[in-house]
Amino acid sequence: MLFIGIYFIVSIVNYDANKDIKALRLNGLPVDLRQSLKESRVKNGWTQRDLASRVGLTQRHISGIESGKIVPRYDTLLELVRILDRDLIMVPRALVPLVQSLIRDNLKNQPGEGEERSLYADNPSDETTEERHDEV
Repeated sequence: MLFIGIYFIVSIVNYDANKDIKALRLNGLPVDLRQSLKESRVKNGWTQRDLASRVGLTQRHISGIESGKIVPRYDTLLELVRILDRDLIMVPRALVPLVQSLIRDNLKNQPGEGEERSLYADNPSDETTEERHDEV
């Protein structure tokens, strides 16, 4: 009985749990997301150091995120996006091409073609409170 117990302990000690764990972290943020973060930072006229001080990170960390060497935690990414006046939107993967197409179509019909705009009203007072009715 003691022999079986020792064998079980040795088996547990030799078990490599990492081989059964699927990597959950990306090797780097997608290039288009990194470029968008950088473009938003530059559009605001901020250096990496300026952005870092607003988020509470170092300039080196911002540089690592923009270059793809560092994958930020989700909460850090959310904070970066919010400070840069952007939003992350969860879309079912099957609908991504449709959403991208809608965004492209919307941007090319707007003044300042290619300029990104918020999907939400920037100022709640800008929203129309009147209900629109279909004419019969």
